[in-house]
Amino acid sequence: MAHVAQEKEIRAIGRRKAAVARVVLTPGKGPFIVNDREPREFFKRDSLIIEIEKPMRLTDRMEAYTVKVNLRGGGVSGQAHALRLGLSRALSLAEPSLRGILKKEGLLTRDARIVERKKYGRKGARRRFQFTKR
Repeated sequence: MAHVAQEKEIRAIGRRKAAVARVVLTPGKGPFIVNDREPREFFKRDSLIIEIEKPMRLTDRMEAYTVKVNLRGGGVSGQAHALRLGLSRALSLAEPSLRGILKKEGLLTRDARIVERKKYGRKGARRRFQFTKR
C-alpha cells in the first residue's frame, strides 16, 4: 500500500453529454461498484469495461482502491465516459503524481461536445424541411 496517500475518501464528478458520474475513491483493496452492481453487470459491452478501467490500469492502481460510483442520465456510452473522467479526476486528487500520466493520455479532458438544440423553422438542429418546388 505504498501508493496510497491517506486514509480518507476522495470524491470527484465526471460528466459526458447528459451523463453524470459521482465517484467515491477509498484506499484499500475492495470492490468496484457501479450503481450497487458489478461493472460487468452494468456495462454489458467489453469495450466499455476496458474504457472505464483505463485510468486504473494505466496507473497500475487496480488493487489499490475501493471504487463506488453513482451514475445518472444519458446513455450507456456517455455514462462510461463520464465514469472514466470522474475516476481519473479522483485518482489525480488522491495521488497528484499520477496527474501527468493521466493528462498525457487525455483522461482528464472533459469532452465538451453536446447535442445542438433544434432551431425553429427547421426539422432538427440543421436539417431543413423538405423543399417543394411546385
